[in-house]
Amino acid sequence: PGEEYVSRRGPGPRPPLILCDPQKESLRMEKESRPSWEQPAQFVLACVSYAVGLGNVWRFPYLCQMHGGGGFLIPYLIMLVLEGVPLFYMELAVGQKMRLGSIGAWSAISPYLGGVGIASVVASIYLCLYYNVINAWSFWYLFHSFQEVLPWAECPLNSNHTGYLDECRKATATQYFFYRETLNITSAISDGGGVHVGQALCLLLAWMVVYLCIIRGIASTGKVVYFTATFPYLVLFVYLIRGLTLHGALNGLKYMFTPKLEQLANPTTWINAATQIFYSLGLGFGSLIAFASYNHHNNNFERQAIAVSLINSSTSIFACIVTFSIYGFKATLNYESCLERVKLLLLNTFSLAEDTINVDNITYWITELNKTHPNQFADLLPKLESCDLEAELDTAVEGTGLAFIVYTEAIKNMPLPQLWSVLYFFMLLLLGLGSMLGNVTAVTTPLRDLRFVTHYLSNETTNGLVCLFCLVLGLGFTTRSGNYWLTMFNDYGATFALLLIVLIEIISVCYIYGLEQFAKDIEDMIGHRPNWYWKIVWAIVSPLIIIMLFIFYIINYIMGGTPTYQAWDKDLGQSVTTPYPPYAQAFIILLLVSSIICIPLSALYTYCNRQRPESTISV
Repeated sequence: PGEEYVSRRGPGPRPPLILCDPQKESLRMEKESRPSWEQPAQFVLACVSYAVGLGNVWRFPYLCQMHGGGGFLIPYLIMLVLEGVPLFYMELAVGQKMRLGSIGAWSAISPYLGGVGIASVVASIYLCLYYNVINAWSFWYLFHSFQEVLPWAECPLNSNHTGYLDECRKATATQYFFYRETLNITSAISDGGGVHVGQALCLLLAWMVVYLCIIRGIASTGKVVYFTATFPYLVLFVYLIRGLTLHGALNGLKYMFTPKLEQLANPTTWINAATQIFYSLGLGFGSLIAFASYNHHNNNFERQAIAVSLINSSTSIFACIVTFSIYGFKATLNYESCLERVKLLLLNTFSLAEDTINVDNITYWITELNKTHPNQFADLLPKLESCDLEAELDTAVEGTGLAFIVYTEAIKNMPLPQLWSVLYFFMLLLLGLGSMLGNVTAVTTPLRDLRFVTHYLSNETTNGLVCLFCLVLGLGFTTRSGNYWLTMFNDYGATFALLLIVLIEIISVCYIYGLEQFAKDIEDMIGHRPNWYWKIVWAIVSPLIIIMLFIFYIINYIMGGTPTYQAWDKDLGQSVTTPYPPYAQAFIILLLVSSIICIPLSALYTYCNRQRPESTISV
């Protein structure tokens, strides 16, 4: 019933039976009318622009630094082969085969899996809300780079103009500018502090740029990615040349490429390598499925999946080299400044000739003066700093600390700092914009697949409403306490959910839809079936890795005790670890479950809906 329709017109032999399902026929026509990328290169560049983002610049170098320098590349590359490339391949195959967004694609595999797509959309909305705030910060720094003296190069004077502000003096000029000028941050998450007007305007500008880039869907995005995917590489290359010529850059590169192989025995190293691959490629958000849904049926996504995955990982390593050359410059400056302060202290205390002590023999003089003037040296000891280049290089900084504090600290000490500042923050802006295009597409594509949206709203209107919705909610992150909420969304908004989403995705493809059927679909699209390697990884290896990540995350959350955040203490001029208040902890739990709860609820709704007796039969 609902699928049989027999027609016989006039005399003659009975014509063949025509099977016609109105819903399937409508879906087929929608797929055939779906817009497509003008060229395969646009799809590849869109994936590169989406996958290569801020995490390549500020998280991968931090993980290398924390887990043994070059030794971290071993587990990273192993996880790329066993986890990253196969899952990237799988999501592109699902999107290209179904030619639908995440909700429609998983519903097509099984009506009970529509909640997987909804969960992906919710996770993408969370990401859109706070990710564009970081782009707003990049705009803020970019606008402040066109000054004769960079505002984060020097501390502001106090109200009496007799010295520098005490808070800035206790911290650094770069930290003060980020926390007090850029964020104007409060001392606790409970203190809202009102909206930072400058940041709100920058966020408005950031969303206007995003909207202009996606206003006509992939017709606009396909042209924008030519720039967002390529220009950051030009800036990174320029920074590489400049970084390698900086004083002390070799110290940073030596530190990076000196492997600490004992870290390979640390399970956390492997967990972080797998996690970095997982999130760097943007798996589970639905963006890859959305992008692939605009491909032609016979597009060779297999080669594209391998190429984009390798480009993404190569970019991480490339950005790491650039970062460590600059990090070595900063560490060397700090180390030599420390030695200079110790030198002046010794010269003034012991009345030595100015050319007596230098950087090369300062250790000898400390030992000698301790022997010859023990009492005087003992009085001096509390003031004597311990200068250690290795300790400077060991100081691990990630995220916004690396991007907006460490880099700016190095930039202000370069010749023509305004030029390097403009280039750097323009690069950050393009990296963030490229990722935002994928994030917003992951939301708008499933919406455009809904018939009532397509019928009543144009492409431009749908995209505009999504951007406006995210802008209004995102204004909460521009309050003076907004950075604390942004950190909460970054830590808990998608991490737990994405692990479960991708685990269900791969189990659904292999064991519900069927691995053999999936292989036939791939053969139909690209002309050959996936080989044994892909099948083994999809069916066994990748699910086991994700399950281990899932268990590790749960144990780490439970054993970690009360969740904490870094609150800025203006009296100390530094961040201090502070436990989240009860209402914030409740909100964290809401973030953790709000997206994944869509999966069972959607399945339950589908089940209940199917149990209702059919009142009519369509013919």
